[in-house]
Amino acid sequence: MKKDIHPDNHRLVVFKDISNDTGFLTHSTAPSKENIVWEDGNEYPLIKVEISNTSHPFYTGKMNFVDTAGRIDKFNKKFAKFGQFKVKNQEEGEEN
Repeated sequence: MKKDIHPDNHRLVVFKDISNDTGFLTHSTAPSKENIVWEDGNEYPLIKVEISNTSHPFYTGKMNFVDTAGRIDKFNKKFAKFGQFKVKNQEEGEEN
């Protein structure tokens, strides 16, 4: 293995899954502007994540729809005209 390629400034950080409000304490070099008081009474940097092993369907075994910032609505608005075009063409094809 190559020497001196990994950062030495890692510290304990709390990662918090905002979709189900769970957190875990681990080492990281990721920057953070927020802090949180953890279960042991100490204050640690806080990094918020949208999905983790506690909310991802692969780990939980069930589908869990998390619509952050209206992504589904944005998708539907963006591609709604394509769905109408397809239906319109199918109707015209049935008449011919």
